[in-house]
Amino acid sequence: MKHLRALNKYFWKYRWRLGFGVFFVVLSNYFNVLAPQLTGYVIDYVNHSLQFNGAAPSTDGKSYDILIKQLINYITTMSGAWNVVLLCVVVLIILALLKAFFLFLMRQTIIVMSRLIEYDQKNEVYKHYQQLDALFYKRNSTGDLMNRITEDVSRVRMFTGPAIMYVVNLVTIIGFSVFFMFQRSPELTLYVLLPLPVLAAIIYVVNQRIHKQSEVIQESLSALTTNAQESYAGIRVIKSFTQENTMLRFFTQNSEKYRQSAVGLAKIEALYFPSITLLIGLSTLLTIMIGGLYYIHGTHNIGPGTIVEFVIYVNMLTFPVSAIGLTASMIQRAAASQKRLNEFLDIKPAIVDQPMARDIPLHGDIIFNNVTMQYPDTGIQALKHFNLHIKAGEKIAIFGRTGSGKTTLAQILLRMYDPQEGHVSIDGADLREIKLAALRQQISYVPQDVFLFSDTIYNNIASGEADVTEEQVHEAARQAGVHEEILRFPQQYQTVVGERGVTLSGGQKQRVSIARAIIKNPHILLFDDCLSAVDAKTESLITGHLNNYLQNKTAIIITHRIFASLQFDRIFVLDEGVVIEQGTHEELLQIPDGYYAALYQQQKKG
Repeated sequence: MKHLRALNKYFWKYRWRLGFGVFFVVLSNYFNVLAPQLTGYVIDYVNHSLQFNGAAPSTDGKSYDILIKQLINYITTMSGAWNVVLLCVVVLIILALLKAFFLFLMRQTIIVMSRLIEYDQKNEVYKHYQQLDALFYKRNSTGDLMNRITEDVSRVRMFTGPAIMYVVNLVTIIGFSVFFMFQRSPELTLYVLLPLPVLAAIIYVVNQRIHKQSEVIQESLSALTTNAQESYAGIRVIKSFTQENTMLRFFTQNSEKYRQSAVGLAKIEALYFPSITLLIGLSTLLTIMIGGLYYIHGTHNIGPGTIVEFVIYVNMLTFPVSAIGLTASMIQRAAASQKRLNEFLDIKPAIVDQPMARDIPLHGDIIFNNVTMQYPDTGIQALKHFNLHIKAGEKIAIFGRTGSGKTTLAQILLRMYDPQEGHVSIDGADLREIKLAALRQQISYVPQDVFLFSDTIYNNIASGEADVTEEQVHEAARQAGVHEEILRFPQQYQTVVGERGVTLSGGQKQRVSIARAIIKNPHILLFDDCLSAVDAKTESLITGHLNNYLQNKTAIIITHRIFASLQFDRIFVLDEGVVIEQGTHEELLQIPDGYYAALYQQQKKG
């Protein structure tokens, strides 16, 4: 239950809805418990009026609610049993309508409140996800993240809405019923309530089992969701390697674990709910048996009306008490889900704005000073005491083998990671002194692993730029060498590219990604192997456009290919996190047995 304390801020936010909801529950149950009193009185009244054996109807004010007492005072002035019965029928209908009206208001406050909390909580989780650093996403699967923001939040909503409604309803209906039952007959009430301690013990024991089982179910569901998500995302690989049966086997294994956990919980609940119903039925039998004996022997002022009144009270308690099991299950499942949500919400992002961070306009003078970067999970040292000075307006190329640390440079410059040693500065300001949003807004980045949203080509190019015009989007596409191809699509720029841009070729996705970077028109651009999927002709077209576009801009192009048509001010060759060669294109070709020269000769032969 301690995990659910995280919801207190939402309850405070919607305190008026919650308060009115509780008030409406109380009113609804108040009018509900008046019906048994009136029914019991009428039965005794008719029984006595028709001169049947039995106790006379009580007019003791301590036995009835004040409204029923006022009605009884009016009944005593009436003549004819049928008139009394007709009046009471009308009053019972009015009480039922009042109960229903306040039930409606109750759901309009408490249930609507739960939906508002669900909305706020999903936004909170999503916002927190976006603030977490890249290392978090390497350690956690997408399926688990999705399950927490959907399934777990939905289970928590069952607590903030139905569970609270049932608990308040249970407390008020039991409170009203037991109070008036004691007023009517304390001895009979004690007998009727005898099964309740047994019920409380069952609820306590079973709740512990439900809580543990709920945690297992949510973990199994996360594994199942992850399995499915990975299969859908990698369907082309699965089909190309004919691994459908293998993936189905993995999914079946995870599904079987979830099935066993869910069935286990269902078995617990299957035993739980009938047990509660049995105990409620036992209370009804005790009411009839003991009340009947009192009536037969003429003791305790018990008449048929009192027995009927108690039977109605017990039946009135049937749903609220039987809902204890359902409510307990909701609360335990919600606690298990909130615990899972808190695990992520309590994680503090490693990359955050420092207290002294501020918005700084950037022009592109970049210095890597003695930077050392080692990835925590793998222990791989990507950069070792790395030094590099890029002057504003320079265009440099970073070459190197796979794993030489090229991409790590871009990740550090964007502050996806902070190095363990050294520091990076732009225009004399340490990266930590620049607000993250300002830093990333002023740098355009084309990642090695191109990602397009399941949206139109137009929206993918204009992504994040609210004020761009259609002409600007088209011009960015021209600079990226993809405009003509887009126009050949039936829907042109309104073509929906599908999940991760699946409907486009690899080269088209890369060029749309380049257009998305160009449209920001920043002073600093990072291109990470962004032309690996295009042919030589398209490459020449794009690099020709880039030569013009990159004038007076700082550009870092990370690649393993040599672009003869791109004019670089300097070229750096990395190996195992250190610079092993640097210079212009002509200077590097003069290095005997150099990596760059060898790559150039190999590329010319190819």
